[in-house]
Amino acid sequence: MDLGIQGKKALITGGSKGIGFAIAKQLAIEGCDVILVSRSREDLETASSTIQKESGRRVEIFPIDMSDRQAAKKICDAFPAIDILVNNAGAIPRGSIEQLSDTVVRDSWDVKVFGYIDLCRHYLPAMRARQQGVILNIIGAAGEMCDPNYFAGSVGNAALIAMTKTLGSVSIEDGVRVNGINPGPVLTDRLMDSMKKRAIDRFGDASRWAEIASRMPGGRAATVEEVAATAALLCSPLSAYTSGALINIDGGLTNRRPLV
Repeated sequence: MDLGIQGKKALITGGSKGIGFAIAKQLAIEGCDVILVSRSREDLETASSTIQKESGRRVEIFPIDMSDRQAAKKICDAFPAIDILVNNAGAIPRGSIEQLSDTVVRDSWDVKVFGYIDLCRHYLPAMRARQQGVILNIIGAAGEMCDPNYFAGSVGNAALIAMTKTLGSVSIEDGVRVNGINPGPVLTDRLMDSMKKRAIDRFGDASRWAEIASRMPGGRAATVEEVAATAALLCSPLSAYTSGALINIDGGLTNRRPLV
């Protein structure tokens, strides 16, 4: 299927690993030139080399820490004209409101919540002026499930869900679409580490992590490629009338909330 994004320029934050890398690679395979943004130059160079070899497309890198309050401006100054923005950077730690310090909450929100907001604020006016553009926010199912033991993630993700719906409700009038993806459990290095720790706690054996995964919907976690395929479709003209939408890639997990 031709997605119609050949020659488009896409910028992906958190693009050196995991979901961000998979999305960047898929967009490049579909014909986009991509810009990878992340903290580590070494990781970016490795990711860039892999994507170039597999897609033949141009790949640029921009190492920066998204906790820098000027990060969004620096990124936009370096790459003022893009067609697709994928907000993906940021990992928010688990813990209840009592367990997380004010510093931990604010620092994690600076990277993810305000990082997403700041990039939208910088890129949306230029996209509106050109009457074309796509913003895709990779958020997280916790924003809907409201896990008290993932306080900062649930509250932060809920804010980004609201932002996506708010911007996307009117952006299409100026030729711009804003959508989001809420991944549930996705088989990244971070989830693997978490499952191994839980396997140690439960079974005393990290190698039994697959037994943790077997309790997820369908007996497994999603793959990064499954998230990337949906992301590419949402970034394409095939989704031209989709804006302000949130797609859950969680095997139905969000809808399994107990009644009591």
